[in-house]
Amino acid sequence: MGIRVIVADDQPAAREGLRLLLSSEPGIEVVATARDGFEVVELARRHRPGVVLTDLRMPRMDGLGAIRELTALDPAPAVVALTTFDIDEYLFGALQAGAVGFLLKESDPGLILEAVQVAHDGQGLVDPQVTPRLLRRFAATSPRPTGRGLAFLTPRETDVLRRLATGDSNAEIAGTLGIAPGTVKVHVERILAKLGLRTRVQAALYAHRHGLIPWSDLP
Repeated sequence: MGIRVIVADDQPAAREGLRLLLSSEPGIEVVATARDGFEVVELARRHRPGVVLTDLRMPRMDGLGAIRELTALDPAPAVVALTTFDIDEYLFGALQAGAVGFLLKESDPGLILEAVQVAHDGQGLVDPQVTPRLLRRFAATSPRPTGRGLAFLTPRETDVLRRLATGDSNAEIAGTLGIAPGTVKVHVERILAKLGLRTRVQAALYAHRHGLIPWSDLP
């Protein structure tokens, strides 16, 4: 069964562009599009999508309000927030409201497709451009726990986790380590499963908290 997606954006051109992008990917079906937060919540109740890709700045009900209502549904879709504005309040607000992913609209189309796919798989993806800033937000108050999860990682998985902790994309990790992007994706999935985490950002925080890479090394 394919991934059922609803796209929400108040700009018709952006809405149609996202619909065409997602529909071009085998295994993804855009079941509806919405113009505002009220509409996307109503459509989600009707169509029960697996993933909602929503803009944050919309009329009547903004994306943050929509995310809170979407994540309260039963069953709740995985929500990926998408915005033109690289502003901390949007980033933290979306993740606190329950979004599993956060992307800038200028993100590479491949990253948008990947975000939808991993959200459907129960994980999450935050744009590598904003990951370091998100990590810094928690740096001052993050204790260093004594976990044993790192012992379950292979040496290659540990290498991938270190690169992921600096905010590198899969393509950048692949180039650094000399492996295929698809192989990196598999490693990331295994890292998250072994450590009991849902998102790349959680994995990056885990790496920093356990001393794999110092906070000062954030780009």
